[in-house]
Amino acid sequence: MKKILQLLFEHKTLTREQAREVLVNISKGMYNESEVTSFVTVYLMRSITIAELQGFRDALLELCVKVDLGNHKTIDIVGTGGDGKNTFNISTLSCFIVAGAGQKVSKHGNYGATSVSGASNVMEQLGYKMSNDVNKLKREIEEANICFLHAPLFHPALKAVGLIRKNLGIRTFFNMLGPMVNPATPAYQLVGVYNLEMARIYNYLLQQTDRSFTIIHSLDGYDEISLTSDTKVITNKGEKIMTPEQLGKRMVAQEDIYGGNTVEEAAKLFTKIIKGEGSFAQNAVVLANAAMALHCTGNFKTYENAYTAAVDSLDGGKAYQTLQKLISLQ
Repeated sequence: MKKILQLLFEHKTLTREQAREVLVNISKGMYNESEVTSFVTVYLMRSITIAELQGFRDALLELCVKVDLGNHKTIDIVGTGGDGKNTFNISTLSCFIVAGAGQKVSKHGNYGATSVSGASNVMEQLGYKMSNDVNKLKREIEEANICFLHAPLFHPALKAVGLIRKNLGIRTFFNMLGPMVNPATPAYQLVGVYNLEMARIYNYLLQQTDRSFTIIHSLDGYDEISLTSDTKVITNKGEKIMTPEQLGKRMVAQEDIYGGNTVEEAAKLFTKIIKGEGSFAQNAVVLANAAMALHCTGNFKTYENAYTAAVDSLDGGKAYQTLQKLISLQ
């Protein structure tokens, strides 16, 4: 590691293979905590290169516990996190709305490293039992239309750096990797990113896969459709800017989508919204994200059709029934 750190401190970059090797060694516990912290910190001080990101992704995919969900064409809705906004669990709620609308979802998530409550925190609080048992996950997909993949159970490297990330409490390159290493290899992906540079990197990397993807970034810094400003939307077909009115019928204020101060508060808020008892602003935001995900699958002619299906899922109680079904399978 000393050689690698020396190289990086001289403002040099790693090749794809060097990056892969470092992450493999981190997962094997070959470096001490100080070395790993120093390594991670380098990328807080300069941008990561595409080759480095590809190498880190290669390592995580090489080491991960693979999940074969059969012929089910699933979608993952995931934000990179690290936008520092502490919103409620928008992408996780959107997953249940999407599953309630009939689309199978393999949600990849983790504990919050930069927010009060990550997807894994809230799912645990709601009674979901984390597992990497493929038979359990398959049954959940078949009976509830959704399963949850807790990242550290599938990625040894993420487990190895979990405490370091938590102690740092700020965005690291692991935030960038999360959406690229879903062990179930979903056919469709809605990815929220925290800045436009990241959006361009994701666009480049996702163009090389055969999956249908949509990348979203709210121009005021959210890694999801926040409806607090216009949203940059990038797909396989090109890119455009969409307004809050186009996406969610209205604009909302930042305080309307705040996520609470504790995991318990976040879970209460989650339950309230999924039951259809959320505020108009909260509902508008989750519906916009769910609609964008449904539209990404290509099964809806227009965004408006996808939005109608999302409304039907939330207001018709299907999203809440999906959550109840999933928890009953634990």
